[in-house]
Amino acid sequence: MYTATCLCGVIHIEINQQIDQIYICHCKACQKAQGGAFVAVTTISTENFQIKFGLEYLAEYYSSLNKKRVFCLKCASPIYSARLDLPEVLRLRVGIIDQPLTAKIYSHAFIDEKAEWYEIHGDAQQFQKQVIDE
Repeated sequence: MYTATCLCGVIHIEINQQIDQIYICHCKACQKAQGGAFVAVTTISTENFQIKFGLEYLAEYYSSLNKKRVFCLKCASPIYSARLDLPEVLRLRVGIIDQPLTAKIYSHAFIDEKAEWYEIHGDAQQFQKQVIDE
């Protein structure tokens, strides 16, 4: 089990599944949403995800017709994103997980949109488009 919290600590989450893979997305929308070169996410089944407290601080922004981004209203920490056509899967931002992770980077997506000032290192797979279509 893992726990996760936002920057200000008003949102507390429990994750009851193993986290083995991290996905990196370099698309322009993720760069803008995160304020950085990429976003690092892991996929979590909604049945293994529970908001223990702070639900009233969650807000949603629909960045497309099929995707919502969920964040903390108080500190603006990105929490997760979800596709409406895959309601059983969340893409949790791994930076909010409280415990150290042993998971490895599985892939880099949208590498043709990556920030020109960032170099991808390591031997994880690289893709021109999205690769996590659970």
